[in-house]
This record gives sequence, structure tokens and C-alpha cells, in this order.
Amino acid sequence: MVIGIPKEVKTDEFRVGATPSNIAVLVSDGHVVFVQSGAGEGSGFSDEEYVYAGAKIAPSAKELYEKANLIVKVKEPQPSEYEFLNEKHTLFCYLHLAPAKELTKALVQKRVCAIAYETVALGSELPLLKPMSEIAGSMAPIVGAYHLSRYQGGEGILICGSEGVEAAKVLVIGAGNAGFSAAKIASGMGADVTVVNRSLPKLEELQKLLPNVKTALYSEEFFLEAIKVSDIVIGAVLVHGGAPTPKFITCKMLKEIKNGAVVVDIAIDQGGTSEVSHPTTHTNPIFVEEGVLHYCVANMPGAYPKTSTLALSNATISYVRKLANEGVVNAIKNDASLALGVNICRGTVTNLSVANTHNLEFRSIESCLAGR
Repeated sequence: MVIGIPKEVKTDEFRVGATPSNIAVLVSDGHVVFVQSGAGEGSGFSDEEYVYAGAKIAPSAKELYEKANLIVKVKEPQPSEYEFLNEKHTLFCYLHLAPAKELTKALVQKRVCAIAYETVALGSELPLLKPMSEIAGSMAPIVGAYHLSRYQGGEGILICGSEGVEAAKVLVIGAGNAGFSAAKIASGMGADVTVVNRSLPKLEELQKLLPNVKTALYSEEFFLEAIKVSDIVIGAVLVHGGAPTPKFITCKMLKEIKNGAVVVDIAIDQGGTSEVSHPTTHTNPIFVEEGVLHYCVANMPGAYPKTSTLALSNATISYVRKLANEGVVNAIKNDASLALGVNICRGTVTNLSVANTHNLEFRSIESCLAGR
């Protein structure tokens, strides 16, 4: 297999799809790996390190895509990359297609085999999303606390409070990997933390591990009262299977939230938990609606690219090896978790949630590979 690791071009994205140690493993398996010049610099990996690991350096994205069959990257292709894609390519990265109709249509038109990290599933676990969810969740209280500062436009509350002064109230929506990490860090920072979720098992598990955190089963009445008094609201909801995130925070609710409070919408990659959420960047992370600060950076872990790249590539390398060693079709047929990751194949959408969201034709991956 000829494998390509391109340089990320999404705004403020410094992660890379594979580390030099990953390359060494792939080369020892007998594969040829091209790394685009400068691809690893943002994560602290030089071209020389990749060459030492056995990679070949491609001077441009165009040359890399021309040579490689399996493209391993971090974020979804940007419009400037569409022209490089064609039907020989298997794309393995985060895709988040539910809020991205134009990208979905482009991948269908290009007949790319597009495998999304976020829909690869082992039972109820999402092994390739988990490490980034944990990092984004850990970041959420930190960026929320920073933007509560009066100098950042916030209401001027210190997250941990002070002697005789209440700590900030943090409301976490969702008790999955991101929500758990957010609650853990916020509690450790001294905040008054409540986690709300639609089902009990995750809340019960969280309560055992984080006894200082309050938990509540979601109801509209409770949620509205909780959001009124919250200083930081963290949207950490994920619907398995690639569907858009439910809009828990309505425009009407925003009018009830305190001026200067902060919404950190981790779920923005799948559309966000607020009706007004739209993607922002690390360079310009905040917008204000109804006096509420919204932090909706679509690649939060990119702020800590070395940690994030190491954590992500540790999770993805076994799947990359499987795709390369067995061949893409055999790997998909032999691994049910990998098959769930296929969102687009041979010009059709093979993820039902994405097809329904964009009103596009759906075919199962099994029938697609069988040519039916």
C-alpha cells in the first residue's frame, strides 16, 4: 500500500495524521509512506525524523495525493483539497459529515472511500473519537474559565471563587467521554459542577468516580432552571452514528442565561448544542449572542497538537495497519467496527444518518462492496 500523510490546511490546525514512530511500523510492514513536507512541524516532528523512520517526503499536496492510495489525516478535506481526490483514494480521518453537505457531495462525486474516525465503533465505544473527546473535554473548563475574565468579555467570575465567595457554576450537558473529562477538570478547578444526561447509567458511573460532582437526569424544566444560574455551560453531547447534535440550548433560552456567561460547545463538529452555534477558530474563538460568549472552536485539541497527535495516532495506527496489510475492501469486510466507519463508498453514502440528514441516497456498505 502507498500511504500519504498530508499537511493539514484547516485554519489553526497543527496536528498530523501519523508520527515518525507510526511511519516506522508501516514501513516495516512493507508499505511505502509519503509525508508532505512540513506536515509534522506543528506537532514537533521534522521532515528529517520522518525520513529517518523510512518515509519519503512529498514536496506538495498534489504530488502526495497523486502517489498515495490511502490518505491518513486528522481533519476533513478542505475545499482547496477537493481537486486532489479521486476514486483511487481511501480517506481515513475525522469527517463529521452531518453538518457538511458540500463536503459530503464532493466525496460522493469523487467516488472516494471515506472512513470517518468518529463512526468507527466497538460496541458502545468510539475508540478513535475517545482520545480527542477527552482532550476537548479537559480543555473546556479551562477556556471557559479564561473567558469568564472581565478582560475577555466575561462576567468577571473566578471559577474557583474565593474565601466566602461562591465558585462558578458549571453545567455540563452530556456524560460521555468529553462530559466526564469536563466535569473532572472543572471540579478539580474548584467549580460547582452539575452534569445533566438523558440516561442514568452514565450518570451513575460518573457519580461513583466524581463524588463532588452533582448529576441530574435531563428534563426541560430542570435544564432551564440550571442554565439560568450557570456561569459556564459545556455542550458535550454526541449522538452515535454520525447524526447531528440535538439543539438543547434554544434561542429563547439564551435570553435567560446571564450576561457574560460562557457556552463552550465541544459538539460543534456535529452541529453544536446551541441553536446559534457556528464554527469558530483558535484565532477568533468567541462570538456573542444575547450577551452570552460562545466558544465554538471546531478543532479544540489542535491547541495542544503534540499531545493530541500522540493520543490520536496511538488509537488509529492499528486500523491504518489493518487497512494497509489486508487491503481496504478485505479490512472493511473483516472488521465490523471499521465497516461502521465507512461513510461514503463508490459514489454513494453508506452512513444512514448522513444520508437522511442531507436527503441523499443510502446504500449499506455490504451491498456497495458486493456491487449490488
